[in-house]
Amino acid sequence: MNKRIFDFVAALLGVLVLAPLFVAVAIWIKLDSRGPVFFRQRRVGKDGIPFNIIKFRTMVDDEHESLLTIGNDKRITRAGAFLRRHKLDEFPQLLNVIAGSMSLVGPRPEVPRYVDCYPPEVRSQVLSVAPGITDWASIYYKEENSLLSRSSNPEQAYLDNILPAKLKYNLRYVQERSFWNDIRIIFTTLAMLVR
Repeated sequence: MNKRIFDFVAALLGVLVLAPLFVAVAIWIKLDSRGPVFFRQRRVGKDGIPFNIIKFRTMVDDEHESLLTIGNDKRITRAGAFLRRHKLDEFPQLLNVIAGSMSLVGPRPEVPRYVDCYPPEVRSQVLSVAPGITDWASIYYKEENSLLSRSSNPEQAYLDNILPAKLKYNLRYVQERSFWNDIRIIFTTLAMLVR
C-alpha cells in the first residue's frame, strides 16, 4: 500500500511538472509524421493481467509492427530517434502508474509472446509484482537495440541471451525489493538519463 501511494503521488507530480514538455513533444510528433501522438501496446502486468502500455510514438504509423526495434530501424522517425535516445518516449508511462497498471520501479512488462517463454517458476515470481517504468535490467541493457543489431537473427538473440539475463535481474528485484531499493534504482536511472 505504501508503495502504491508513493507511486501515485510521485507519478502525479511528475505529470504536472512535465506537462509543458509533454505538450511540446506531442506537437513535435504531430509535425514530424502522420499518426497519433501516443503508441499503445499490449503488455502482461501483475498476476498475468494484460494492459496497454503508453509511450510517445517514435515510429511511422503505417508500417507493420514488429515486437523488437533493431539498431537504426528505418521505421523510426526523426523525432522518434531523439525521444528514444533520451528515453523521453517512456514518460507517458507515468499515466500507467497513476492508473495502477504499472509502478515506478519493477520488472519491465513484456509482450505476451515473450512472457510465454518464461520458465513457469520464474513467471510466477516476476508477475507477482507490478511491472515498472525502470529496473536494473533497463539500466544494464539500455543499449539493447544496438546489441540486437549485431545479430543475424535478433529475435533469437533476444530469447537466448538478453531475455534470460533480464529475468535474472527481475528475480533479484522481486527477492530484494524494498522502498530504499526502489529509491536507489530511481536515482540510478535519473543519473543515467542526465549522463
